[in-house]
Amino acid sequence: MADYALTSIAIVALTLVMLVIWRRVTGPSSSVVRTAGRIALAVSLSLLVVGTGVYTLSKSRSLQTTGRLVRRVDTDRKLIALTFDDGPTPGRTEEVLSTLRTYEASATFYVTGQQSAQYPRQVREIIRAGDELGSHTYTHRKMYFIPDATVAEEIGRTDAVLRSAGYTGPITFRPPGCKRLLAAPLYLDRTGRTTVTWDLEPDSIPGIADDADAMVDYVVDNVRPGSIVLMHVMVDSRAASREALPRILQELSADGYTFVTVSDLLRSRRQSE
Repeated sequence: MADYALTSIAIVALTLVMLVIWRRVTGPSSSVVRTAGRIALAVSLSLLVVGTGVYTLSKSRSLQTTGRLVRRVDTDRKLIALTFDDGPTPGRTEEVLSTLRTYEASATFYVTGQQSAQYPRQVREIIRAGDELGSHTYTHRKMYFIPDATVAEEIGRTDAVLRSAGYTGPITFRPPGCKRLLAAPLYLDRTGRTTVTWDLEPDSIPGIADDADAMVDYVVDNVRPGSIVLMHVMVDSRAASREALPRILQELSADGYTFVTVSDLLRSRRQSE
């Protein structure tokens, strides 16, 4: 709903600005200059409205032009999916896996194909731990305004790397920055791939992202059964995220939550239906 609200606000603001300018070029005179000004303003307003809508849609966490998108799962069970973007990263991956095992938690790692090819041992560690791997493209490229062939290469190459490492589970997809439009959703729909976004992103919010205490409080206060949480714990610069992770696990476990993979969360919804 936030995406729709932001789009509506932007369109209203742009419309008001254009109306002010419109009044400057309208009047009793029907000169060529005024007529040309009106046409130019009408075209500009149309382009701005369409452009704003397209941009908002391209990064929406809750809406996609085609194909299946999941932001959270509607369930009464206290299940939550922790998801980690980027990586794998030597040292960081092992640290995160150790933390998960301490709390008997499962998670989904949205890795890039490029880093997975560079660090296959860490990919195998994730597999051996029984956690889930997802695709975050091969080069961490934003998935909009690119041809279908590029989309297929970014996703297909990542799939190949993960499969060659021995991963046999489902591979859901998360676009970098949540950016995808036209070719990417069409490809994902055609290949039966689910786009997974999130409803909580504690280390992407200004004022919270560098404060472990604030991140823990944010997740604990806002989590719901079926939530999907995004964190960047495998990035070297995200020390606060790694500090927050065990505390999030501890507090939510004490509150009765079970940490599952994205696919387990999706299966739970289908079973409950």
